[in-house]
Amino acid sequence: MDEVEPFLTRLFRGRKPSREQIERVKERYRLIGGASPLPGITFEQAKVLEKKLNQEGHSFRSYVGMRYGHPLIEETLKEIHRDGIREAVAIPMAPFRSRASTGAYIEEVIRIQRDLENGIKISFIERWNIHPRFIDAVGEKIREGLSAFPSGERSRVHLIFTAHSLPKPIVEKDPYVKDMEASVEKILETMEPIPWHIAFQSRGSGPEEWIGPDVERILDELASQKVKEVLLVPIGFVSDHIEILYDIDIAFHQRAESLGMILKRTRSLNTSESFMEALASAVERELNPRRGMGR
Repeated sequence: MDEVEPFLTRLFRGRKPSREQIERVKERYRLIGGASPLPGITFEQAKVLEKKLNQEGHSFRSYVGMRYGHPLIEETLKEIHRDGIREAVAIPMAPFRSRASTGAYIEEVIRIQRDLENGIKISFIERWNIHPRFIDAVGEKIREGLSAFPSGERSRVHLIFTAHSLPKPIVEKDPYVKDMEASVEKILETMEPIPWHIAFQSRGSGPEEWIGPDVERILDELASQKVKEVLLVPIGFVSDHIEILYDIDIAFHQRAESLGMILKRTRSLNTSESFMEALASAVERELNPRRGMGR
């Protein structure tokens, strides 16, 4: 909980958050158990990926760097340099490309690399949203999620694919929405026909217009059409964190209940086998473009 204020300060680019903002965010963390599982899951993902790559005959060591919380990217790059490593592959842990998501992490790595003048050669994995194993990983979670509904209700379930909303002026020229649509299209090709929707969640409070439609609006529209069963698929997120455990599991569930709906969500990818295979294949493809394409 004591990390909330410095986290928000970094997120707000040095502007101090108000006491009300701090307490609102702290309350959400209290409701999900007093801390975010994201750092622990990310370290576990890194270790699983390291093991999987090394089983293929490589010699990798995994590191985790974060933009708004510890270990910061700067701390991690210094550690990599101290360990004598001079070549690295960086993977922004978000499937859809935007200056405000994957681009922000890449820019931070490049900025720190330049400032440190540490001689580390870094390449970036920028696109894995339509990798066959990523599509498999999400499809597996959807089928698992549908099985949680009684068999007589499954034909009535609507899917809502969600990703983090971003300010519209930032993403208008980015591939963010097109990346999401491409992933959804590939996933639906592997499934029996089912009603589906795309929505965005967890928008910020800034004055800009944010991309939509938001999840609440889709839920309201479905309720007006007498739809009762919804499976939410947070395809834009790859691990459990506050946008999953609070925004979906608490806030959206409460909204659905108030509308007389049953809302479930797919389990997060975290360290699922198919997802880890997708990342390993993407790294191998970066090292050798002829490898990793079909795995």
